[in-house]
Amino acid sequence: MKKLWLVFFVISCTNDQPKDQSISEQWSNVFKVVDIISPIDGKLQKAYFYKTKSSEPQPLIVSLHTWSFDYTQYDSINIQSVEKDFNYIHPDFRGPNNSKDACCSDLVISDIDASIDFAIKNANIDTSRIYVIGNSGGGYATIAMFMKSKHRIKKFSSWVPLVDLLRWYDETKIRKLEYANDILSCTESFNNILNEDVAKKKSPIFWETPKEKLNYANLDIYTGVYDGMIGNGPIPITHSINFYNKLLNDIGEKDKKKYVSDKEKLFLLEYRKSLGTFGSISGRKVFLFKESNNIRLTLFDGGHEILKEFAFQQLIK
Repeated sequence: MKKLWLVFFVISCTNDQPKDQSISEQWSNVFKVVDIISPIDGKLQKAYFYKTKSSEPQPLIVSLHTWSFDYTQYDSINIQSVEKDFNYIHPDFRGPNNSKDACCSDLVISDIDASIDFAIKNANIDTSRIYVIGNSGGGYATIAMFMKSKHRIKKFSSWVPLVDLLRWYDETKIRKLEYANDILSCTESFNNILNEDVAKKKSPIFWETPKEKLNYANLDIYTGVYDGMIGNGPIPITHSINFYNKLLNDIGEKDKKKYVSDKEKLFLLEYRKSLGTFGSISGRKVFLFKESNNIRLTLFDGGHEILKEFAFQQLIK
């Protein structure tokens, strides 16, 4: 199974994760499956949960599953959390994104918030150090939590996220990817015609930015520069770039150099080459780095992936 585990992080460009990676048997018995009741509709969601053995309050890691899976999807962040003896939860939030209740609906936000409530009630948690992380569909959910979570979360780490279901529907449909049908299902669309109103309601690019959160929270967005290219990933880098620019515009950032300009965006899309000297992460060259007011965007040499060791260390830094 170790070989399959490695494959996920290398070639997850066309699928969120190999199907046999979602089985619960791969989880260590230090993690417990817990039941959490939705405060909105009373439905049961399950989660993998680990609570610290320390007598001192420890951070909480909230790790979110990808687009096509549920809480049983194996997640390497769990190992690093246990090694640090940090609290950890891996919630379900309506499972795969192929139903009307999924795709960052109000139910999804509530489910993830409820999992944090559960962890706070049942473990020794330092509530000043709550961290949310996810990649692909989990990156999408991480962005949604930044925008709408009721909790005071210290840092959000979103890897290769989508943020706009309208655009992503067109982008996946033209490539005949399975996600196009998922989007139709989760937006209550009929006759293969996208319900644009519902798609907008489930797309963070159209939501109001919670500017006050940036007084205490950090949002990091990481995207492999080859994502969105055939054979390298399903989510174009423009999702991350456009969302970053939206946030800066919403908070009233005046320095135009902190935005990703149209010229820079077009250069990256056409040449996929570095726009300067920005160092590296996990041995991968950084092609572009921008930041403003606790919001950071990093485009690195890679595809549709999360650099798991770096991601965890940067999350808790």
